[in-house]
Amino acid sequence: MTGDATPDDERSVAAVVDGLDAPVILFDGACNLCNAAVRTVARDDDAGVYRLAPLGSPVGRELLRRHGLPTDDLDSVVLVADGVAYTRSTAALRVCRRLGLPWSLLGPLLAVPGPLRDPFYDLVARTRSRLFGWTDECQVPPPPVRDRFAERALDQSP
Repeated sequence: MTGDATPDDERSVAAVVDGLDAPVILFDGACNLCNAAVRTVARDDDAGVYRLAPLGSPVGRELLRRHGLPTDDLDSVVLVADGVAYTRSTAALRVCRRLGLPWSLLGPLLAVPGPLRDPFYDLVARTRSRLFGWTDECQVPPPPVRDRFAERALDQSP
């Protein structure tokens, strides 16, 4: 934790992270492309498999820390599932694989080695601000999407 966080806050975040029993997608909350992708996941994840957290949120930073990833300046989507953190194209394709059609059609691309896939991911990551823009703040999602955010458990912590 950083800033004005108290030990109780840190324990609350740790408890939320310890209690996560679903895959969590960590995303850049200020990126318009990332926010559109999150809305797509929320819309097309009919089974409600995925939880969501901005990279810079307390839950996002704690998950990054636990998996040995940088807690600032990370330029990748991250999927934390089954105790493993996936980044870049592997994270995106693993998410797509579980979304259903048409997204699941991208799943077989996981058979292509990461070093061949990731340059395409990196190209999009480098140009996303020019193509899609940024927002000054993480957008507030509509209620059905908001309930999928891992941070919501902090609101219910004692």
